[in-house]
Amino acid sequence: MCAWHTPFVVVSFEGFMAQALYGPDGFYTSSGAAGRRGDFLTSAEVGPLFGAVVARYLDAEWERIGRPDPYTVIDAGAGPGALVRSIAAAELECHRALRLIAVEVAGSQRANHPDGVESRADLPEGPFDGVILANELLDNVPFRLAVHDGAWRESFVVTSPDGRCLETLSAPLDPVPQVLPSTPGLGARAPLQDGAAAWIIDALARLRSGSVVVFDYMTPTTAELAARPWREWLRTYRHHQRGGHYLDEPGSQDITTDVAIDQLPPPDTIRTQAQWLRLHGIDELVEAGKRYWDEHAARPDLTAIKMRSRISESEALLDPAGLGGFTVLEYRA
Repeated sequence: MCAWHTPFVVVSFEGFMAQALYGPDGFYTSSGAAGRRGDFLTSAEVGPLFGAVVARYLDAEWERIGRPDPYTVIDAGAGPGALVRSIAAAELECHRALRLIAVEVAGSQRANHPDGVESRADLPEGPFDGVILANELLDNVPFRLAVHDGAWRESFVVTSPDGRCLETLSAPLDPVPQVLPSTPGLGARAPLQDGAAAWIIDALARLRSGSVVVFDYMTPTTAELAARPWREWLRTYRHHQRGGHYLDEPGSQDITTDVAIDQLPPPDTIRTQAQWLRLHGIDELVEAGKRYWDEHAARPDLTAIKMRSRISESEALLDPAGLGGFTVLEYRA
């Protein structure tokens, strides 16, 4: 059944996606979650190594902006809290000043946030000094969907009398958004990610000093997305597998997209995730883990086992065909 059971109700694709993910029966407000027992893995769920590298960045940023107290660090779109859990477990130099916040809209996932972390549904009011992290958040921000059938039109979703969700198209867009290519192939599609851009602008406006750091799967330009088969960048997931068509069974599967960098505010730096992790010390942490394991392999304790796991975790996090190929954008306030 469609998310709207009244026949002939028409909503924008953006509205459909918002309900399918975050509505009362939405994917994230019902059963969907990151994690090995969930529907997909983010870098934070691979293991604690990702959070340990982020912790090194947080200490460096604390120094850069003058060691503020309090120092507010926010994981936006925290899911069940894997990243904040790893950050809290790290030996941070800034720990006495640290105000660690996990922001998650789904109450069911906030219930899993660790003790000692402030858990809330929205970003706190500014201004404050600190870092706002967005790990695989922007790909889930609802967006408008443009479709080319001889002219660029906007996709809407209508509920049929038998309860199915069907696509219908608007009149030709006038004016056509500048990010859309002028001569796409017939049937080309592209996301219009005003919401993702607005999220970054809003996050930066809350900072007095510090940074916003975005980790996600991204594509440099909207034109590149429009030139690709749309099922490559407009995807669904459930139970660690690709799901069905995005209009099928709304609320039962994740809906996600590549983020078009040219639709976002220009960042201060752009790096691959592998480059960013290496810049902030992942190789040193892996080497330290190897040394600890070698020293305790004869009678391994829990710490030794965790240290040994850094090797496999780093391989996953640095894989250029996987998580290592993600993009990291940094915005400084």
